[in-house]
Amino acid sequence: MNTHAIRVIYKYEMLRAWDTILQSFASPVITTVLYFVVFGSAIGARIETVESVSYGAFIVPGLMMLALLTQSVANASFGIYFPRFTGTIYEVLSAPISFIEILLGYVGAAASKSLIIGVIILFTANFFVDIHIAHPLWMLMFLLLTCISFSLLGFIIGLWADNFEKLQLIPMLVITPLVFLGGSFYTIDMLPPAWQTVSLFNPVVYLISGFRWSFFEVSDVSVELSLLMILLFLSLCLAIVWWMFKTGYRLKQ
Repeated sequence: MNTHAIRVIYKYEMLRAWDTILQSFASPVITTVLYFVVFGSAIGARIETVESVSYGAFIVPGLMMLALLTQSVANASFGIYFPRFTGTIYEVLSAPISFIEILLGYVGAAASKSLIIGVIILFTANFFVDIHIAHPLWMLMFLLLTCISFSLLGFIIGLWADNFEKLQLIPMLVITPLVFLGGSFYTIDMLPPAWQTVSLFNPVVYLISGFRWSFFEVSDVSVELSLLMILLFLSLCLAIVWWMFKTGYRLKQ
């Protein structure tokens, strides 16, 4: 394992984030705080509790997931797309490093950025509501798995996209709607029976449900099923990345 190469890629990506700290960290946190203020104040004044949890606290895991998913995809997709756009990716590919080491460098940096954002949002939420985490280790595990899985998805999008418009296509038209419809601000038990069934086909429901259970022991589906779904998604993303490097998809052009 070429740890020096991994460290160089990881350090470069993290330094690029610190150079644009307002865009990389401050912007998503401020956006999430605005969501929290608007939904927590406007809707929270009308909905006191959900599943015996105050509405302001109930939406914290959903808001964290909203930020984690979008930022993981954005960081990883841009991180690998920009070297392809400038042509510097060929210097990386010609170096004596494997695709696993390249993956660890880029995806590790993207996941780290998202993890930092998630921790900042959790810390900031404590200024608005009292938050008690029932299962800290489960919370940390879901946090890490989500950051890694969706950073892998972003890496795939960054390899697939051949222009900046495509780079934003899936996050805007697929991921963001799935997060909003995945129970970020509500429990699917509030929906009519037919829509509850439809919601179960939304993979984000399982992520948010498991993550929320680690906070309040409240979930729409079992925590075991949530964990299984995210592990399956992680495995699928790894298989796709392996295929892309094996075939040279979008890398040998």
